[in-house]
Amino acid sequence: MTTVLIAAHNEAGIIGRTLDGLLNEGGDSSIRVVVAANGCTDDTAAVARRRHVEVVEVAEPGKAAALNAAEHGLIGYPRVYLDADVNLTRSAVEQLTRALRSVDDDSSQPAVLATVPARRVDASGSTVLVRMYYAVNARHPAYQTGLFGRGAIALSEDGRRRFTEFPEIIADDLFLDSLFGPGETAEVDNVVSVVRAVRSTRDLVRRLARVRRGNAQLRAADATGQVRRAMGPGWLVAAARTDPRIIPGALVYAAITIAAEVQSRWGGDGWGADRSTSDAEAAVIR
Repeated sequence: MTTVLIAAHNEAGIIGRTLDGLLNEGGDSSIRVVVAANGCTDDTAAVARRRHVEVVEVAEPGKAAALNAAEHGLIGYPRVYLDADVNLTRSAVEQLTRALRSVDDDSSQPAVLATVPARRVDASGSTVLVRMYYAVNARHPAYQTGLFGRGAIALSEDGRRRFTEFPEIIADDLFLDSLFGPGETAEVDNVVSVVRAVRSTRDLVRRLARVRRGNAQLRAADATGQVRRAMGPGWLVAAARTDPRIIPGALVYAAITIAAEVQSRWGGDGWGADRSTSDAEAAVIR
């Protein structure tokens, strides 16, 4: 049976909507849902229990510890790691898991150990500068192959065996991305994850700074060289040359990126920096 794991920190206002979509909308198969409520000072756990899903409560905030607690003693695959603010129907979860393919399914085809939905950023409620940033960000080539920035990742049993526990880092989806080689992951185009953009430029810089701190932490601990390296500005220059209309947006993008890099060096972590995999929008951008 497919298990959906959701780490939630003070998400009482949105977790009900996320669970309603999983439990009530479409799909033919049953799924198991585990909510890991961690460091909550609101009624996230109570809201989840009212939907009759499993709830694990962790006293301290932290996404990695929450997911590890939720998986303790858990059996059964595949597994879907879902952000509390990402709405997927049961049918969408089924499509993600059906796209997984183990090494034994068909010897003529490579194994697909991890799948993600397509990514769409909803910046309709954001300022003009934030919208300009995301219009350029959508062109980043890393999103063609990376697992990050979607808020949902499905792993097969073989894929989950690539690691034992989630490490205590911010960049959890960049960590998962580092575990798989070319051809072992797939984007399921007909499943779309809507990532909600922050409203203000200030909030965007803060979010990107958090991501950069997490990425730096993961890369510093990487002894294998498997963690995806940050891409330089070459792709941005190439995109602007190909389509000069984006030059104003490219300048905004560069300015926000530089500001986030400066702020990332000031430190700070915890669940505020670890809130959701949708925070990985800058996972490979420097």
